[in-house]
Amino acid sequence: MTRIKSIIPVLLLAFGLSVSGAQASKIYLIDAHSQIDHFVDRSEIVPLMDKAGIRHVILSTRGKVKPEQITKFAAKHTDRVTASVRTKSRHYASNSPKYYKSLKKQMRMPGFGAMAEVIMWHAKKGEKAPEWVVPPDSQQVQAALRGALAKGWPFIIHIEFAATDVREESMKKMEAMFEKNPDHPFALIHMGQLEAKDVARLLAKHSNLHFLTSHANPFITKDSNQPWIDMFDGGQSLAPRWKALIIKYPDRFILAFDNVWEDHWGDKYVKQAALWRKALAELPAEVASKVAHENAERLWKLPTA
Repeated sequence: MTRIKSIIPVLLLAFGLSVSGAQASKIYLIDAHSQIDHFVDRSEIVPLMDKAGIRHVILSTRGKVKPEQITKFAAKHTDRVTASVRTKSRHYASNSPKYYKSLKKQMRMPGFGAMAEVIMWHAKKGEKAPEWVVPPDSQQVQAALRGALAKGWPFIIHIEFAATDVREESMKKMEAMFEKNPDHPFALIHMGQLEAKDVARLLAKHSNLHFLTSHANPFITKDSNQPWIDMFDGGQSLAPRWKALIIKYPDRFILAFDNVWEDHWGDKYVKQAALWRKALAELPAEVASKVAHENAERLWKLPTA
């Protein structure tokens, strides 16, 4: 009986079947992009990660959290947290010299292991966040890209394609970045607000492109008036079109949540992680492991189990 149990996972993988719920619960998760501001109690982050079953987070800052504070926090939790260079600020949006000074300072600091999302098109989010339009070929974006290239860090792009009124122009300029740097990894946060057919086209065309799953689940979409992509069918299972794409391109999808506000750092985090763990159970074991943690570990050179 023991021998039969031991070969079940092998047979599942061989026939491309999904892992069981019990097996999926053992797959650890990595959150490849989240944020904190000065309202988030940093002492609660790791315990919350434990509750959600998230082994590691790549963490950037917003608000009044200074670079030294996030690197100090990451140094305290080296096996759980990777500090991410912040790019977005009002100085970034206005192309102020202060943006370049801040970027240069952070790039010289030893405590960072990643670069946070670089905003190129961002819709206004009520009174919380303004509209930002910074084209892919702008001076600000190119400065950040040079930094990511120098460090070998994946370059995370924030373009809300479902909301932007310059979709074709943004797409053309973005793809030019991929083509100019074919050996460097790029990632679109929030699935780029793109439907599966558009994601399929980009994945087939650009082997260096990846997609972060942040905000692409019903716990976010149901409470938002923004056109985020919901990868789930009926709020429970991965939609067939997304499941097929993930299985076809297992190395190109990366689990991420992108907590932004204080209320994200609570039950919503735990519930999203549980939903994604359930979704991973619907995938072949090898695919589930890649999306859950292996792709992030490979691209950001994170510590492994």
